[in-house]
Amino acid sequence: MRPSRATWAAHSTPSPSRPARPIDPVSLKDSLDLIRTVRPEAGTAMLDHEIMAERASSLGEAERQVIKTIAALAPAAGDRAVRLAEAQKAVWQYFVQRELCGFRRHAEVIRDLNIPPEVLNGLGASHTIRQR
Repeated sequence: MRPSRATWAAHSTPSPSRPARPIDPVSLKDSLDLIRTVRPEAGTAMLDHEIMAERASSLGEAERQVIKTIAALAPAAGDRAVRLAEAQKAVWQYFVQRELCGFRRHAEVIRDLNIPPEVLNGLGASHTIRQR
């Protein structure tokens, strides 16, 4: 005769007289192998998530750099050519980072960040900046 469900559950739950069986530790490699067996695409999900988070962080930092260099370009005092070259480099790096994240259109960003045409005209150009 087969034991009832309640009897089976009573035998499987730990009691003070019968402690729970210790769980064998599973290595990370074994658990990833099991995940790949069940869902092959899930094996890289954690890595993909970290890569996307890093891309987002880099994009945010690049945008902050663009805002900083555009703001430094506004005052007319000092060496404007150096600041213009720095702004062009920052905007170019920002556009490259956006394209790596899958954003291909930059018109809205140009408008929202108020990037001047003189910065856009020199994107990708190599500048030699003399250090004093």
